[in-house]
Amino acid sequence: MSTVSTSSNRPYHIIVFGATGFTGQFVVEEVARTCCEGPGGTLKWAVAGRSRQRLEKVLLQTAETLSKPQLKSVEIIVADVAEPESLAIMCKQGVIVLNCVGPYRFYGEPVVKACIENGAHYIDICGEPQFLEGMQLSYHSKAQENGVYIIGSCGFDSIPADMGILYTRDQFKGALTAVESFLTVSTGPEGGCGHDATWQSAIYGFADSSRLRSLRKKFGHKPLPVVGSRLKKRGPLFFSNEIEQYAVPFMGSDASVVRRTQRYLYEEHEQSPIQYAAYTGVGGVCSVVKMLFAGMMFWLLVKFSIGRSLLVQFPELFSFGLFSKNGPSKKQMEETSFCMTFFGEGYAEGQDPSLGKPNARITTQIKGAEPGYVATPIAMVQAAITVLNEPQSLPKMGGVYTPGAAFAKTTLINRLSKHGIHFSVKNAQQT
Repeated sequence: MSTVSTSSNRPYHIIVFGATGFTGQFVVEEVARTCCEGPGGTLKWAVAGRSRQRLEKVLLQTAETLSKPQLKSVEIIVADVAEPESLAIMCKQGVIVLNCVGPYRFYGEPVVKACIENGAHYIDICGEPQFLEGMQLSYHSKAQENGVYIIGSCGFDSIPADMGILYTRDQFKGALTAVESFLTVSTGPEGGCGHDATWQSAIYGFADSSRLRSLRKKFGHKPLPVVGSRLKKRGPLFFSNEIEQYAVPFMGSDASVVRRTQRYLYEEHEQSPIQYAAYTGVGGVCSVVKMLFAGMMFWLLVKFSIGRSLLVQFPELFSFGLFSKNGPSKKQMEETSFCMTFFGEGYAEGQDPSLGKPNARITTQIKGAEPGYVATPIAMVQAAITVLNEPQSLPKMGGVYTPGAAFAKTTLINRLSKHGIHFSVKNAQQT
């Protein structure tokens, strides 16, 4: 792999690309908070984007927010996804590029390509399965050859789900064979809100879902073996006794990312794959009615270019306030938190998974602050800190990896717990 120490040729441990974006600004703040966690207790970093003036403004705001006037002197790199030469110059200066420029389906590939060609590791917070899997199909071999790690979905999509499965497996006494996760988000009186960029990613992802199916066929994967009893599928809307509210399948990239991790662990390390299904709570009857109405409107409009234009232009209207061009307010973020609960089943030690039904269960949880713009920057930055400090624990060769594949043997979970994303066992029993 490329060196994880700075040098005259590669002066920065981390470069935050897209630092002026809504999420990028919070990533800048998080990097600034963790400067003492870099190799040798020092993190050398820079910010990058299209506008030097806007980057200067972000550094000024961060300096004021954190009361760290020295942040005003953080180095600035001007780079644009439309200018490959500028990306190459940027990538040659950093050990790791944190890419915050989305939607990734439109802007991500040039950055991945530039990182691989110029020896910089790459981390993003993408929740778009088509982009993530497309990068694996197109660039895994080249990244291996160049010793570069390309690690996608290192935000709320999908570090909690992917690392949560590994945590649950490690806490289970026996053979864990299946897990269901349920996400619940708690908000304050002012409710919660997501930024327009996430909304756009969802629009174009659903509109282009047929291409994802054809993309997956190109891998030529054989189905993973089912160990133990087959996990039963839930309906598109159901009342969950586990979380005592109505729930629906989680529409993000979690299931896709976890499947890729399980395939990697099975094919590369001969570990039994874990079946997985992801759900999210939607609340009571009133919330269900609102969700169904918004969902029907979304599905009707997303199929047509005019409809997609309306969805993009008026996110707050068509999402019933769940997304806006301004994103959440500071107060909304302070009052929001998440809980992801994992219900696992399997076979106790000494029990043959090929015989009988599962006889052991485990419940684990991950809790944290607001998922999109508090937990996501923490997860992204701690992923980078882990790469810098624990290169010996990463896969032996570079390549395009999921978080679970890249960080299975690292202390990332402990690092996250120290920064407010807490993993715990709630219950374990045999039946």
